[in-house]
Amino acid sequence: MIEDYADRHIPFDGCFNFRDVGGYPTSNGKTVRWGKYFRAGRQDRMTPSDLNRLRKLGIRTQVDLRKQDEINEQGRGPLETIGAIYHHIPVIPEGGSAKLSHLVGDTGISGKHYLAYLEFGPETWLRMFEIFANDDQHPIVLHCTAGKDRTGVSTAFLLSVLGVDRRLIEADYILTNRDVPRQADFIETHVGLPEGMDRQTMMYHAGVPDTAMHDFLNGIDARWGGVLGYLSEIGVTQDTINAVRSHFLV
Repeated sequence: MIEDYADRHIPFDGCFNFRDVGGYPTSNGKTVRWGKYFRAGRQDRMTPSDLNRLRKLGIRTQVDLRKQDEINEQGRGPLETIGAIYHHIPVIPEGGSAKLSHLVGDTGISGKHYLAYLEFGPETWLRMFEIFANDDQHPIVLHCTAGKDRTGVSTAFLLSVLGVDRRLIEADYILTNRDVPRQADFIETHVGLPEGMDRQTMMYHAGVPDTAMHDFLNGIDARWGGVLGYLSEIGVTQDTINAVRSHFLV
């Protein structure tokens, strides 16, 4: 059901969970275009060889979902140096981590955790869909630090709007786990495991639970009748939806 791993992940030496979400079929018989939208983790550890490969993707826009303190620690990465437009659109605002913990507790990654992102207001998703609707800013790479949680929710929103079957959306989310062993190898060799954390624990935290996206989408369905219902309620217009579909589908 899911496209082959080798056709989707791009195995950069110093960047992980970087993949193209093209190729998925939609409910109206179309297909998501390849090479238009990439989801990714942090890019600041890319090697010179990685940067050469990155240039070939022709990315015009970087959508950065991280908090400012993450950017301060990691940097923006190399995309601006090769001409990409940079947009900082944090899913969790400054000071929002405490609110997130209050909303969901210390339960780790879950559908409930993802639903709590929506409690920070609509601005992130409104700005994101403005970019999706602007073909002059494509191809896009959208990322957070690990490229799995904030990036996963954003990608689920886009694929839902495009009419991709929900089972494929959930399967795409779980593909994150396919690149975790490479990431663990890199961390052990070049950075060192976090203090007090063994390899298995690090891999657990770098991956995603099988049910989190399923539970998140169930929550969206129960409260808003689906992703389109949520986006409509926050002010994403039908004209914007139509533009996104026209640019991303073939």
